[in-house]
Amino acid sequence: MPATRAADGTRVFYDTFGKADGEPLVLIMGLAIDRWGWIRQRAMLAKHFRCISIDNRGAGLSDKPTGGYDLFTMAGDVESVMDAEGIDSAHVVGYSLGGVLAQVLAVRAPERVRSLVLASTACRIKDWRREVLSDWVQLVEARGARAFSQENLRWVAAARHMRWIAPLAPAFAPLFVRAPAHGITGQIQALAGITEQVHEELLGVDIDTLVIVGSQDILTPVADSEEIAHLIKGARLQVISGAAHGAVVTDAAVFNRAIESFLQEQVSAQV
Repeated sequence: MPATRAADGTRVFYDTFGKADGEPLVLIMGLAIDRWGWIRQRAMLAKHFRCISIDNRGAGLSDKPTGGYDLFTMAGDVESVMDAEGIDSAHVVGYSLGGVLAQVLAVRAPERVRSLVLASTACRIKDWRREVLSDWVQLVEARGARAFSQENLRWVAAARHMRWIAPLAPAFAPLFVRAPAHGITGQIQALAGITEQVHEELLGVDIDTLVIVGSQDILTPVADSEEIAHLIKGARLQVISGAAHGAVVTDAAVFNRAIESFLQEQVSAQV
């Protein structure tokens, strides 16, 4: 599996799959989840794109430095991967924390982004969400990554999914959250550090963008996606009825149709 070194020497691992001659597509996962969080999108995306799926620092095979991380540094990790693959620009899909990193990339290096999909994400940290992140840090530090992965299902799954997800949680939640405790807290601290600067600079972003969110998302509610769609010129908003924060997994069929249609439209427009 290929890897590159970020500006500070951190090794960032990533996976490549799909059409070798397809347009490049960068996939950025959410908090504490590695590249396999895209498991339900891989087959669909592989048909059309040259895909690059990144293990963010703190998760997967990538290095996991101790201490808090920084959003701009993590977005720089994405650029390092693109440089290693010889990619000047790419379509970028970001989920949750990955959606924040995709926004940072669009703000600081818009020339590298052909189009954006921002899924289940936000452009700023409101006070109530900052309190949630603080509670998560305390949970991870006190009880570890396994407790974090199991007890936070209520934030990612809608009530209609919990009946079948909850019994499986002890076995499967740790398979999705495979980051160590200090990697999780490092990423949380990066997420908590999102500034009003990013929020304000989205007004200057002129990139074709799809903002997608579940109607039952309580971690990044529909209002957060509405805000992003309002700020980015010409952005579209799609709400998946009945889905929660984990729509990328629990409602993958609808999610996949939406992003496939959008991305294929972007490819056709650029021919």
